[in-house]
Amino acid sequence: MAGLVDFQNESEVKAYLDSLGIEYSYQCHKERDAEGCQRLADYLEGIKKNYDLAAQVLKKNCEENHYGESCFKLGAYYVGGKGGLQQNLKAAYDCFVKSCEKGGKKSVDACHNVGLLAHDGRALDKSDAVVARDYYTKACNGNFTASCFNLSTLYIQGAPGVAKDMSQALKYSLRACDQGHIWACANASRMYKLGEGTQTDNEKAELLKNRARDLHKEQKQYSPEFKLGV
Repeated sequence: MAGLVDFQNESEVKAYLDSLGIEYSYQCHKERDAEGCQRLADYLEGIKKNYDLAAQVLKKNCEENHYGESCFKLGAYYVGGKGGLQQNLKAAYDCFVKSCEKGGKKSVDACHNVGLLAHDGRALDKSDAVVARDYYTKACNGNFTASCFNLSTLYIQGAPGVAKDMSQALKYSLRACDQGHIWACANASRMYKLGEGTQTDNEKAELLKNRARDLHKEQKQYSPEFKLGV
């Protein structure tokens, strides 16, 4: 059939990829299509490995078109100092906020990152537990497991502006546990055993302890060993 590309043929593949780049560039710069700009940035990053140019497209698409996915990716560039950008956690924070509030494919991830940066404090010059709580909650409501767990630990420990609340801690520990977070299951088990935030329930405590143990076994079985420097 006409138009099919023989992906075993290097010259055909190159011509095909070049035509994609031209198409995405036209969509972005001529048609001013935000999705086209995101496709162009992904093309520049993934195919051309031109991170500097990708960063420029992401910056334009985030700041001018307010495209959430581009804001998320730009935030990641600022975190890592990638694409010719200086590492700038405050700029990254602002990008993640835009992405979170805008909605879209990466909005839940962005909400989690806002929570992390607010909790850590480096992006805001001091830790802000209230902001962290609010954005962890947004991400957790989008089923981002790590945010549910972080939210539970925030309520376990308490922080300025966020009172210690073991019932809320249990609620979010159970939610993260249901999504497969080992330590959330372990924390929830302990809370049932000690009657923290709930009535003492040794049966539930044992079930959650076994759930944590099973998850740990699965992780060891299916996760490849991670070694630093390899």
